[in-house]
Amino acid sequence: MALKPVKYTLVDAFTESAFKGNPAAVCFLDEEREQKWLQSVAAEFNISQTAFLTHIHNNNNNNNGSHSIIPRFGLRWFTPLTEVKLCGHATLAAAHTLFSSGLVDGNNNVIEFVTLSGILTVKRIPTINEQEQEETNDNGFYVELDFPADPIKDSNYFDETFKISEALNGAEIIDLKGTQNADDLFVVVKSGEAVIEVEPKLDEIVKFPGRGLIVTAAAPSGSGFDFYSRFFCPKFGINEDPACGTAHCALASYWSKKLGKCGLKAYQASRRGGVLNIQIDEKNQRVLLRGKAIIVMEGCILV
Repeated sequence: MALKPVKYTLVDAFTESAFKGNPAAVCFLDEEREQKWLQSVAAEFNISQTAFLTHIHNNNNNNNGSHSIIPRFGLRWFTPLTEVKLCGHATLAAAHTLFSSGLVDGNNNVIEFVTLSGILTVKRIPTINEQEQEETNDNGFYVELDFPADPIKDSNYFDETFKISEALNGAEIIDLKGTQNADDLFVVVKSGEAVIEVEPKLDEIVKFPGRGLIVTAAAPSGSGFDFYSRFFCPKFGINEDPACGTAHCALASYWSKKLGKCGLKAYQASRRGGVLNIQIDEKNQRVLLRGKAIIVMEGCILV
């Protein structure tokens, strides 16, 4: 029997504008597919992440015995080279598609995703007011992701500061840390302008330990942001991630302590750019990542 065509959307996440933010393909699976096929599809899209959704019939009961009405979906994420355990922007893209396409009842403002990182909860958050909706010409909601915080730790590679600086084309490093969960190098440079000006040597970055390399600094005065960042992950086939949710789980941990605040506004200063509104829950070690998205393409995979 021939397999059914797989519907997909292409979504730009952490942005209000098409062709900005971070693109993710969101594919809807009606039947099980082999891992090799999933990875081949992700390689064919050849963007930072491809998400695969499967509907789960949720028969769980609430604590009071009533039937649960929170829709639940299986969610997996693939880069062009490998499956990953957690991805922020593709989760936002998947939730945005479900909320805006009618695949989730309009009365439901919460979705649960069953993932390799456990059950992740996302919420639909209306924009502040009707005027904002008219001014931005958007769909009238944010998506809020509830993700685990990624604590910052002292780096075991402080002696490699010069090599890391050289890999960033001579950028002046004022602090070097590591991330506990994602195992990224965490590099603080002197200014937001320096973040923008970084010219990475990817053939050197790929030799460094861990997953990838985060570069960050305090945002310029008057920018409206608290900090800037960029993220390079050539080991996973992502030379530069345009707007990375998981990197901000670590960035939130660092900058909330540095700036003495739990609410942060972040700009990922890639060529496409990305905007994230962040709230960190220190007690429970959770990070709420809030952003917008826009669907730019729809189609079917025929093989």
